[in-house]
Amino acid sequence: MGGVHVCSGKPASGDSCACDDVFLAAVEKAVLPYRGRPEDLVLALHDVQALRNYLPREALRVVARVLEIPESRVFGVVTFYSMFSDKPRGRHIVRVCESAPCCVMGAREVIDALLGELGVDMGGTTQDGRFTVETTSCLGVCGVAPALMIDDAVYGNLVPGDLPAILRRYE
Repeated sequence: MGGVHVCSGKPASGDSCACDDVFLAAVEKAVLPYRGRPEDLVLALHDVQALRNYLPREALRVVARVLEIPESRVFGVVTFYSMFSDKPRGRHIVRVCESAPCCVMGAREVIDALLGELGVDMGGTTQDGRFTVETTSCLGVCGVAPALMIDDAVYGNLVPGDLPAILRRYE
């Protein structure tokens, strides 16, 4: 123990990403309940992603080893599902809905205001690492369009003026 493993990705702040032994031990601890159950790969990946909000390559290797499945299978699942990221992200993930109902109800104005408020482009992370903004095809809350989701909380019936108060709720 005591080594530092340099990740292949770079965090939003531009610092190098270090998957130290403490983190990799936490990854292994998160995956151990799924040992012998490769069919639970998606569940294991959710638990691992919750540790740092993304899945560093070194963490995927631990997942593959513990579940005794090829790394290519783990990487394939991570890159297939949009809910997983192998790139560093902010502490809070803002998902903006780009479905037709949200667009019709004014999502473009909300998205433009959100990006302006945070000073990022779509897919970007704020300079302080607080937020990453991503699109999603549907949040399943068309009745309250336009909507967005921050982590697990959904906000609907949005107008651009709602955003500053919502964003202040998140450190």
